[in-house]
Amino acid sequence: MFFDCTALLAGLAASVISKWRSNDAFSYGYVRAEVLAGFVNGLFLIFTAFFIFSEGVERALEPPDVHHERLLPVSILGFIVNLIGIFVFQHGGHGHSHGSGHEHSHSLFNGGLSHGHSHRGHGHSHKHKHGHTHDHGHSHGLSHGQDYCHDDHCLEGMTGSSKQILQGVFLHIVADTLGSIGVIISAILMQNYGLMIADPICSMLIALLIGVSIVPLLKESIGILMQRTPPSLENALPQCYQRVQQLQGVYSLHDPHFWTLCTDVYIGTLKLLVAPDADGRWILSQTHNIFTQAGVRQLYIQIDVAAM
Repeated sequence: MFFDCTALLAGLAASVISKWRSNDAFSYGYVRAEVLAGFVNGLFLIFTAFFIFSEGVERALEPPDVHHERLLPVSILGFIVNLIGIFVFQHGGHGHSHGSGHEHSHSLFNGGLSHGHSHRGHGHSHKHKHGHTHDHGHSHGLSHGQDYCHDDHCLEGMTGSSKQILQGVFLHIVADTLGSIGVIISAILMQNYGLMIADPICSMLIALLIGVSIVPLLKESIGILMQRTPPSLENALPQCYQRVQQLQGVYSLHDPHFWTLCTDVYIGTLKLLVAPDADGRWILSQTHNIFTQAGVRQLYIQIDVAAM
């Protein structure tokens, strides 16, 4: 019970922290608190499963004298409470969002700066260009492009779906429900058939089920914390690379890196080697569009101009 309460409090704290605004020290905000909460909840559940399994083994080797007279009604009551918790979670634990579809992009190419907004949800767009170019006769250029969506005109509005927080809480409720089911089954077997071994066997089976169910959450959390390429993009990224390299003026694509900031928020960086006479702004725009279609929320591009 202590670990359940601690893990649920960690999920609650993470849901609050993830909404804190970004600052100079945490420029991406605190949205990854949800990932940490999922990882912590996973560890708590793994520890709980290990504790239940070890206790089950100990009781199987030396079966204790179990007073099962009140065990069945108490376990049934606990099962009903957990079912109510699952029902409330499924019907009231998921929210909704209203996106204005606001996009903002900045691109810099050889000193020329373009700045644009688009409001997809409001049916209008406007673009301002402030440009000045300088030609110093050197054979390489540098461009940085970024494309990001936000709600509060800055990165601090970026939030994930809190999927991992909710998944961690849900798994705790499911673990308690499985525990109640195991106690009900073991109480019936002990009360009607005198099978005292049923209690430790049910405990070990429940522990195994909890351990198996928590693996996906731990795997996803560890992948995000280790900056793994998002699995949902693995099939789309090679096609995006191919489309970008087929753009007019693009020689090659180098050093692509894509990772998950938080649930369903993907970020990437890459370098492009382009021809000296290539239209940098057009290449940036087309590259952004290609990766946006694949689901990348932010894309940072460095353009190197090939030597003459």
